[in-house]
Amino acid sequence: MDRKNFIAADIGNSWYKILASDSGVINEYQIPNAIALFDEEFYEQPYDEEDVELEENLIVEVKSPAIVDKREIYYIGKGATRQRNVSLTSFNNQKAEEDRTFILLFGMAAYHALLDNPGETDIDYKIAQLAVSLPTTQYKQKKLKLKEQLVGTHTVMFHKVPGLDQGKDIAVNIHIEDVIVGAEGACAYIGMTRDLETLEITDDALVKDTQKGILIGDLGGDSVDFVGIKNNKPVASVEGEPFGINQFLDIIIQKVSKNELYKFDSRAELEEKLAAGQPEWYVEPFAGVRKDISKYILPQLKSMAIKYLELFDRVRNSSSEIKGAARYVAVGGAAKLAQRQIQEAAVKWRDKGRPIELMFPEDLDKLNVTGLLILAQLHDLKKKHAQEANGLAAAKG
Repeated sequence: MDRKNFIAADIGNSWYKILASDSGVINEYQIPNAIALFDEEFYEQPYDEEDVELEENLIVEVKSPAIVDKREIYYIGKGATRQRNVSLTSFNNQKAEEDRTFILLFGMAAYHALLDNPGETDIDYKIAQLAVSLPTTQYKQKKLKLKEQLVGTHTVMFHKVPGLDQGKDIAVNIHIEDVIVGAEGACAYIGMTRDLETLEITDDALVKDTQKGILIGDLGGDSVDFVGIKNNKPVASVEGEPFGINQFLDIIIQKVSKNELYKFDSRAELEEKLAAGQPEWYVEPFAGVRKDISKYILPQLKSMAIKYLELFDRVRNSSSEIKGAARYVAVGGAAKLAQRQIQEAAVKWRDKGRPIELMFPEDLDKLNVTGLLILAQLHDLKKKHAQEANGLAAAKG
């Protein structure tokens, strides 16, 4: 079997989720969508570098045609969330046009290559197929531009790497041979219906339901991506909305800061607390002082759930192609966090005589990135078959 590297990246507004497959061996990464300019003047040298986790102290300089500010150095991910000048995503941001997209994406691809080549300080890493996603509201207009910016060679310098002599850096040259861009939500459908290893269809019942139509609502940070699937293909008449969990997280953060005197480092910190379950919904503004914050969390999750179902109802009624859909499917990290509140809100819709019976698939927060890795492999296989067919035709000719 060919030794090829594939990377799938779900470039979410809250989290970057990465699956890297090197000759079939898969590694998974997840970091907050956060960057912060690095300032040498305020850098604190760790007392003991053995206690420093590299993933939490990623300081990168990215040299790429895709980036405007080519000489800046950034913290990315968890390290960025601890900085006073941390930059999080703005509402309805345009992923194909912002430097942060490429800083985080190239930074994480290089981080994987660094881990895959321990002890080396000058690394070349070739990606045969990169698969990334865009919200449905940006997919049609921006996919070609994003692809053009990603193909080629990009260099990532890692600064202040624990264990390296002071002043020494690690350089990773990323060579991206091909890129395929998928629409969020549609990628989740691929992740639901195909096997990651064999690429074969594993859910014949769901595929069969697409004859009548299914509607997927991918609830993320700043967008909810609705995708209609009819006869196993996306329906062009269905698109997403600029709505997501981040606006509700921000309200929770503001209320906790004002009333409980506790400042969250980032939305990611709050989301991790939400994911841990209600027993962990407390903060400690002072040592030994616990404050319950569920009274701030629950109303916001309920409000989001109600709005999510309202949008679901609007979309299902606006498209003639998926009216009377066989299934309604909730996916995305935000849908997982608010699953209970969404199910409770659905009961009220049923009582009103307008039921929305939602399906919550397994690993609903990882389906997009899983679908992207499947898409990357399918696209590479398609190219291989085309090359073989062309070679056969040339031999006959």
